Amino acid sequence: MTVTVNIHEAKTHLSRLLERVAAGERIVISKAGQPIADLVPHKRSPVIFGGLRGEISYDDAAFEDVDPDIQRMFYGDDDAAA
Repeated sequence: MTVTVNIHEAKTHLSRLLERVAAGERIVISKAGQPIADLVPHKRSPVIFGGLRGEISYDDAAFEDVDPDIQRMFYGDDDAAA
């Protein structure tokens, strides 16, 4: 079931609307009669570690040389230490 409410009503009765959403209802929030947002029940997404294994690759050689600008940002100028 979908219910439409205006912004003022949504702000005034947010807790009540969230209880209805938790019970399975869908709430549409409108401004001047135009829908602008939907309140829907949260769906947890499973976290899969290693889900991109085999999909992403990189070249170790790209990390062998240190960028001198980044080196200076972390450790300062070698000339300043001398």
